[in-house]
Amino acid sequence: MKKILLALVLCIFALAGCQSSNTSNNATDSTKENTTQTAEKSNVTLNIYNWGDYIDPEVLEDFTSKTGIKVNYENFNNNEELLAKIEAGSTEYDVLFPSDYMVGIMKQKNLLQKLDYANIPNSKHIDSRLKGLNYDEKDEYSVPYMWQTVGVVYNKKKITDPVDSWNILWNEKYKRKIIMLDSSRDTIGITLKKLGYSLNSKNDKEINAAKEELIKQKPLVNSYQVDYYKTALIGGEADMSLAWSGDAFYIKSENPDYEYAIPKEGTNVSIDCMVIPTQSKHKKEAEIFINFMNEPEIAAKNAKYIKYSSPNTEAIKLLPEEERNNPHMYPQGELSSLGEIFVDLGDYNEVYDQVWTEIKTAN
Repeated sequence: MKKILLALVLCIFALAGCQSSNTSNNATDSTKENTTQTAEKSNVTLNIYNWGDYIDPEVLEDFTSKTGIKVNYENFNNNEELLAKIEAGSTEYDVLFPSDYMVGIMKQKNLLQKLDYANIPNSKHIDSRLKGLNYDEKDEYSVPYMWQTVGVVYNKKKITDPVDSWNILWNEKYKRKIIMLDSSRDTIGITLKKLGYSLNSKNDKEINAAKEELIKQKPLVNSYQVDYYKTALIGGEADMSLAWSGDAFYIKSENPDYEYAIPKEGTNVSIDCMVIPTQSKHKKEAEIFINFMNEPEIAAKNAKYIKYSSPNTEAIKLLPEEERNNPHMYPQGELSSLGEIFVDLGDYNEVYDQVWTEIKTAN
């Protein structure tokens, strides 16, 4: 900081030279300077609400060090918990990390603020395939954070059958060695795919069929988890799990006996986003945070740490070759060829919630 102030003093004695130098700065550098100055004067603390194990802690430290903006960081377990917390309004959060379909729900409920992209110039690095999607068609409310598929992560030394179908998660041979995600849309969704239906189904008969399949599966299930399943698999408590691809690659990095497979019946392509809730009183600083997270070096550092797929095309170039060339981490082609994207089901979300409660409480 002292060096910066000294430089400013020297610029006073060479104004013309300084003006010329400033003019030559690109838009991103200028934005970074402006946001840093704003942060130092405002002494703001941002309340960030994200999934567990879903950010490199050093990135938060880097953000505070660079901008002066402090961060209060909290975790949620699933999208429905996030929504309930925001609707309760007990905490004034500034940046949230909902999944695609939840962005749509929150937008419809008027829980999100429109973004000012003048404060988020690094959004230009976002993969065009992840823009203009159904949950936020004009990209007015959200910026992609990470994306992933859903599949099966399994210990290849323990699972001896081919892992090419969702049916493997119903195989009685692996009773009590199977973990399912404690996430209604994901778990019901893959069961619908197993049965040959859309994971966005609003057909009562199809939903009930999925419910019966999951109730039938319950005696085989070790547990329903969101974050702990990584520890459980690495520690040998189970051998196979329904998994988000980023978690699968983290597990594999800790134990190379694990592999990840996407079943032939199809999968979900999911995009987690950064948004600003209407309750935030620090919108500009929140946008500064979103912009920081999209600096290529920061986005690459973060993706390398958590093993999820970055939507930042410049960040991908900075990743290790074995990651950026991994077809499961960074699949090519149109999203529609990779899997279905969850959509907001409107009032039918209540049906999924009720069915999920019935599944979890069934004996």
